[in-house]
Amino acid sequence: MTGPLSFDDLKTMVSDGTIDTVLVCLVDMQGRLMGKRFHAGHFVNGAYDETHCCNYLLATDLEMETPDGYAATSWERGYGDYVMKPDLSTLRLMPWLDGTAMVLCDVLDHHTHQEISHSPRSILKKQLSRLKAMGFDAMMATELEFFLFEKSFDQIRRDKFRDLEPISGYNEDYAILQTTKEEHIMRPIRNHLWTAGVPVENSKGEAETGQEELNIKYAPALDTADYHTIAKHAVKEIAWQQGHAASFLPKWHHDKVGSSSHVHQSLWKDGKPAFFDADDDLGMSGLMKNYMAGLLKYAPDYTYFLAPYINSYKRFQKGSFAPTRIIWSVDNRTAGFRLCGDGTKGIRVECRIGGSDINPYLAMAAQLAAGITGIEDGLDLAPAFSGDAYAGDTGLIPSNLRDARDTLRGSAMLRAAMGDDVIDHYTRAAEVEIEDFDRVVTDYEIARGFERA
Repeated sequence: MTGPLSFDDLKTMVSDGTIDTVLVCLVDMQGRLMGKRFHAGHFVNGAYDETHCCNYLLATDLEMETPDGYAATSWERGYGDYVMKPDLSTLRLMPWLDGTAMVLCDVLDHHTHQEISHSPRSILKKQLSRLKAMGFDAMMATELEFFLFEKSFDQIRRDKFRDLEPISGYNEDYAILQTTKEEHIMRPIRNHLWTAGVPVENSKGEAETGQEELNIKYAPALDTADYHTIAKHAVKEIAWQQGHAASFLPKWHHDKVGSSSHVHQSLWKDGKPAFFDADDDLGMSGLMKNYMAGLLKYAPDYTYFLAPYINSYKRFQKGSFAPTRIIWSVDNRTAGFRLCGDGTKGIRVECRIGGSDINPYLAMAAQLAAGITGIEDGLDLAPAFSGDAYAGDTGLIPSNLRDARDTLRGSAMLRAAMGDDVIDHYTRAAEVEIEDFDRVVTDYEIARGFERA
């Protein structure tokens, strides 16, 4: 069977023994799948309605620490439960795991059964509801870039993350010969995801040693975020099954290019692309221009949601295809925002700021919030830039997490769109990353100053 499963499909497959395990998952702040493995019989007999989890899962860091400073949960409040409510429309097989299906959950308050406002899925759904009230749907796509390494996760960890060797020895951008050598990983990724109902288009070598790109067909925004999250999880598990590691760290070495996650976006109305106007020189509707003006005006406000960690900002280097300036251009990969498909019904804007470490729900929600504000306020779009955007004179994208935290905290637009509680929650998440990094003495500091300082 290929594609999403109905609940009746699942019950049949449980009855005949095809499925014995159901992964019941939420998406955490970092964009990871967290949850429980249910015996499939128990799931279809009742657990499909709801289960519970500790509320710290939406107030933790990459290490699963429990930092203080969150209003939603704390040691003082006792770390109680959230309800995980399976969204049965997301049921699907996990074909790379024997006898296993999975479902994504919305996260609800234990007492009120209202969605938790800072849950990533809830944040995106709120912006989609705003759009729906305006008569629009968001169609989006994300690109997944990552590196494959010779060794496994466990080997690399035991070696203290030193002497990392990518799976290839040269830049493999579009290279068929080199990517053939990696098909024992990439072929099952494509095929298993397709069987799971994730509409994979292709994979290719990217512009570095061991770097890959996976492209998934555009879809309604919530589906796209689900696809991205499931695909990222699958890449790591399938690479592990083959004895390799896959990393979505945006910049794993200063001599290597970074990994991005470009976000393509357009609005539709009544099943037709609302960004297209055949009478415009570039095919851009007035609505699209307002939307893009919002994206540009508020780019500093939402940069945190595109670059949530200290390492995220190491990508932003001149001449690296990672943008540094808030600027738009036509089919120009040096700009932060690239107009794609000009003059056609496929016209869309590609945001090139986000790294491979994005939580897609948060990244997409923040951009939708900015675009919606651009439409509501009738913002004017500046003329397209032409040339090398690195040499431009427009505003700069925040270049470090501290600056991104400050613009997030002070964003009246995002506070109005998402709520003070959500912005305060993720401002605290940024502070946690900064505080943790500030405690660490790095190899760079020791090598540079041990003798010579």
